[in-house]
Amino acid sequence: MTTATSPAALIETHFGELKDPRAAHSIEHKLIDILIITICATICGANDWEAIAQYGRTKQDWLKTWLELPNGIPSADTFNRVFARLKPEELQKCFIGWMQAVQTVTEGELVNIDGKTLRGAKEAGNSRSLIHMVSVWSASQHLVMGQQKVSEKSNEITAIPALLKLLSVRGCLVSIDAMGCQTEIAKVIIEQGADYVLALKGNQGALHTDVVQLFTAARKQNFRNIDHQFHSTVSKGHGRIETRRYWTMGNTEYLIGAHKWSGLKSIGVVESQREMNGKISIEQRYYILSIQSDVQRFAAAVRSHWSIENQLHWILDVGFAEDTAQSCSGYSAENLAVIRHIGINLLSRDKESKVGVKTRRLQAGWDDNYLKAVLSALNILTA
Repeated sequence: MTTATSPAALIETHFGELKDPRAAHSIEHKLIDILIITICATICGANDWEAIAQYGRTKQDWLKTWLELPNGIPSADTFNRVFARLKPEELQKCFIGWMQAVQTVTEGELVNIDGKTLRGAKEAGNSRSLIHMVSVWSASQHLVMGQQKVSEKSNEITAIPALLKLLSVRGCLVSIDAMGCQTEIAKVIIEQGADYVLALKGNQGALHTDVVQLFTAARKQNFRNIDHQFHSTVSKGHGRIETRRYWTMGNTEYLIGAHKWSGLKSIGVVESQREMNGKISIEQRYYILSIQSDVQRFAAAVRSHWSIENQLHWILDVGFAEDTAQSCSGYSAENLAVIRHIGINLLSRDKESKVGVKTRRLQAGWDDNYLKAVLSALNILTA
């Protein structure tokens, strides 16, 4: 039975606006029940509809203590049909609203934006995935803030501004890889009251060439009489030594096309040198920034951007087996991607456990009290 403090009531606070895609006469199972079972099952290790339905059947007695389940546990086909028809933009809107309700964005917070292809979501006879998701990741809070599907990776250019307009990023420092280094994206970030660190590559033509030439010339004369900042780090491990050198410079008004970039104030470069087995490799990456020349903030933003790969994309693939997930009927693949993001946000709140996400998922399946604690982590379930 649903009560004021049950998981159903509290999830419904954030997901109650979801429109049921089924015709009224064909509804045997409540949409909120289907959603909650899917969230719980995904947290507990289920990666497909059969496993989600089996989780529900196995935990039916426990679930009935706070879900109505008027016709028992839905079948795997029912889960599939509902999520294949559920409008993903509505689920994503509810997710974003929930995150904004429970997350406190701090001044200067580092936010990363990057895309990931759902490699397993392929139609029969097609070797290429049709689903590419762009995610916004809070590096400091280890939380997915929002996500949006794009049909092709190149469409990140249009998806990122649309997603940013839904989020509260005022005061944040937003980092994006070279795909997102676009004047419109920079403009939206500034309009949202945030700042940017945008990776710069050859796709920006003359601007990239100009920035490379400026840093090359400055380094040849050891930055003599040139206003700049410098920072370096050295890390060792697994038989390699990595040295990273960071420089920033201001005075961007003379850059080619600088007037097209809203808020542009400085430029940066990071040089990564790797020594391994007696071999040395060196790589430079260039950036444009809307903050004043501040090498410490620049270095922190660059390092934090790597966390979206290590702490989100890697966990999705290794901890949630996302790359092997093959559900692709209708909207099911992108809706399941949102559910997995919910799972990551909740499991990442466990600061006491010393085990990885994959083992935490197993523990949640074994121990209902642990699952209850996980669900309570972001105000979904009260203690």
